[in-house]
Amino acid sequence: MRFLMIVKANEDSEAGVMPDQEIIKAMTDYNEELVKAGVLLAAEGLHPSAKGFRTQIATGGGRTVVDGPFAETKELIAGFWLLQVRSRDEMLEWAKRCPAPVEVRQVYAAEDFAADVLTPEEAERERQLREEARRQGGIG
Repeated sequence: MRFLMIVKANEDSEAGVMPDQEIIKAMTDYNEELVKAGVLLAAEGLHPSAKGFRTQIATGGGRTVVDGPFAETKELIAGFWLLQVRSRDEMLEWAKRCPAPVEVRQVYAAEDFAADVLTPEEAERERQLREEARRQGGIG
């Protein structure tokens, strides 16, 4: 089971204020525990929304681009961890040890989709794409 732990943005992170040494140490210690346990797939901090953009589908199917910053700080993400664990309970234990308040969401797996939505052919295609992404250095 894969889970995403989401760190919400706040006024400091949106202003580009970097974490202090104490927070960095706590995060690094936590990351080390995750690596030693073999559950960490990815962990990243994100730049403020002022450096980002959103795309929207316009009428007729075209795309529009909206540059940041975005107003609703409480809805923005400042960072994340992606973990592979055996159960929701195991994920809960990792989340409780996290040095930051987090929102946790389970990531869909192929078996979560009905066969008429994700056909065996599409599931195989998806598996091959993930494998290729891993070979290219992505997490897939």
